[in-house]
Amino acid sequence: MKVAMTHPFLENEAAVEAFIGDWRSGQLPKAAWTHAAHVAACAYFALGQDVEGTFAVMKRGILDFNTAVGTANTRSSGYHETLTRLWASVIVEHVANAQCGTRFAAACSAVARFGEDRTLHLRYYSFDVAKDERARAEWVAPDVAGAG
Repeated sequence: MKVAMTHPFLENEAAVEAFIGDWRSGQLPKAAWTHAAHVAACAYFALGQDVEGTFAVMKRGILDFNTAVGTANTRSSGYHETLTRLWASVIVEHVANAQCGTRFAAACSAVARFGEDRTLHLRYYSFDVAKDERARAEWVAPDVAGAG
């Protein structure tokens, strides 16, 4: 599987389970918490879950992980409310449409589709939402017509 060669945490079901366990316990190395890792974790939790449930798990998980590895959650760094909610929405829809039967399959499918797409938010926002302090602190709805 191509994604496993690029992302060892997707090598098999045991690897994705270990990755999720390490992330949740704060034992995952900070450098391993990449964009693809965010996507995989979100997809893992999205299977059989709605957007609100997935978002809640990801928000708590990111905040806890950042604390564990010393990443400050401030007005300009760390956790980002709008991007987390946007990605939860996109990933939940993808996992549902892909009809993934397992958390491992969901993670692999989402990473294959979105693991390298770090600019998806540009299709939803007319401003630099990634750097916007308000969007980092609270949900800001997409403002691009036809987005979502």
